[in-house]
Amino acid sequence: MKKEIELEVKRHSFAHILASAVLEMFPEAKFGVGPNIENGFYYDFDLPRTLIPEDLPILQKKMIKIINKNFAFEKSVVTHEKAIELFQKARQEYKIEILNDEAKDSEVSLYRTGEFVDLCKGPHIDSTGELDATSFKLTKIAGAYWRGDEKNKMLQRIYGVAFNNKKELKEYQHKLEEAAKRDHRKLGKELDLFCFSDLVGPGLPLFSPKGVIIIEELKKHIENVCKGYGFQKVMTPHLAKIDLYEKSGHAQKFSKELFHVSSDQKHDFVMKPVQCPHQTQIYASKKRSYRDLPIRYMESEKQYRAEKSGEVGGLNRVYAITVEDGHSFCRVEQVKQEVKNMVEIIKNFYSAIGLWGNHWVSLSVRDYAHPEKYIGDEKDWDKCEKMLEEVAKEMKLDAKKIEGEAALYGPKLDFMFKDSLGKEVQIPTVQLDFATPKRFDLVCTNEEGKDEFVVMVHRAILGSYERFLALMIEHFAGNFPLWLSPVQVKILPVSSEKHLAYAQKIEKLLLENNIRVEIDDNNESINKKIREAEKQKIPYMLVVGEKESQSDSVAVRSKGSRDIKNMAIDKFIKKIIKEIEEKK
Repeated sequence: MKKEIELEVKRHSFAHILASAVLEMFPEAKFGVGPNIENGFYYDFDLPRTLIPEDLPILQKKMIKIINKNFAFEKSVVTHEKAIELFQKARQEYKIEILNDEAKDSEVSLYRTGEFVDLCKGPHIDSTGELDATSFKLTKIAGAYWRGDEKNKMLQRIYGVAFNNKKELKEYQHKLEEAAKRDHRKLGKELDLFCFSDLVGPGLPLFSPKGVIIIEELKKHIENVCKGYGFQKVMTPHLAKIDLYEKSGHAQKFSKELFHVSSDQKHDFVMKPVQCPHQTQIYASKKRSYRDLPIRYMESEKQYRAEKSGEVGGLNRVYAITVEDGHSFCRVEQVKQEVKNMVEIIKNFYSAIGLWGNHWVSLSVRDYAHPEKYIGDEKDWDKCEKMLEEVAKEMKLDAKKIEGEAALYGPKLDFMFKDSLGKEVQIPTVQLDFATPKRFDLVCTNEEGKDEFVVMVHRAILGSYERFLALMIEHFAGNFPLWLSPVQVKILPVSSEKHLAYAQKIEKLLLENNIRVEIDDNNESINKKIREAEKQKIPYMLVVGEKESQSDSVAVRSKGSRDIKNMAIDKFIKKIIKEIEEKK
């Protein structure tokens, strides 16, 4: 058995031990389900009272006793009728409900651990003593509707984490502590990048001037890179008639996530969930020749998804998403080169922020067993998947073929990156689409004067600015590279009265060179000003006093360094401009 599978089995076994401990503490407890999950396990309970955090260490001690008693995980197979009888006697209504969904003539497997008997397919370890009692920890209590349905009763869910040994558990806990320090919601507030308002509503972030600077710098950079590959900016409205999305297939795909907008003038619109259908209409607005192709559009605009309220939080899941989006309209023989261009853009962009190399690529294809999930002809899908596979091999992407992860209209290359904490995130993507052009009759006139359907190549380099900003905050722990820092230089006059005029002179020179700068003119000690600038994660601090003002120089201190280097102001300006241009 592979190590990772063994760990899943251990985690599932910990869930049963937790249930056994809960039964000991609450003999009248009713049991829901208890699966293993990433990094651990949980179990749902219907209990006579509400759990409190102080219950967790009590239950953990009980679990350790069960582990030390080395109870066997005893499997038995009984008839469906016998299982119903057993759980009716134990008054376990949730288990009976699960059984009622299964075939009446089926056999059912049960697992006994001490006094606790569970309805379970397994597998499990042989006995509780095989587990390391120092390798797990109960972490939190949460509410969970039975079977995830809001119409059902709210149960109490206990979460735990579990690993092979104490060392792995400690490493995970350290990673959690580091993640808490890097949490984009915490740092976003401390660095004054964004906020939320109850009056505006959840899932609708408001970006402060400093947050907007980062977004605009990212936007400027990605647009400059894409212009070099022939992309042109377009702009489309935030809403459209439902007909547009019905024709594209998105009305069906996002039926529960659409925001509908109406007015007293009997307007009836939908807020756009995606941008590609709008861009098809720019292409369709006039006749196109094969000589015009490829035509490449890019756009950074809002999209809207009516996410479930319980899933909305921070910048990772919002209602209004600012998406960096691009589409190429090309001929079949141009497709592979277009895809290669987009992969190059992704490589260049992620190299500039230090993430390229710590990634893998998914060749995301159809779920071949369920073709009804997708739109378009089977032959087109075969052709698209073959072309993407060829590109992946030619560009040595070492792509893994993953079934069932394709887009509605075609296969794609998804780039999976790991951030500084090892968390995997999927942002950039390149997607082939033969279906949408046929739905919207997007054609070009070929060499023979006849119409032929074009192909759409969808691409997103940084995805949504909201989600990408969250990634950047957490990856850099707020220590943005110089080119992205909202404030690149902080001028710290030794005396706010004596040296303010000289500080203002330097500020003017920096502003003239498009360097973002602030002066700390508070009447505080220079050491306190340095500490505050460090706290705000400013890349460069310029200490200016009598000596500097008399020599047209500055005392330069870099973020995270105690060294102070005296430098002529013009030399410092050249140095910082070079660093910004090189995006170090």
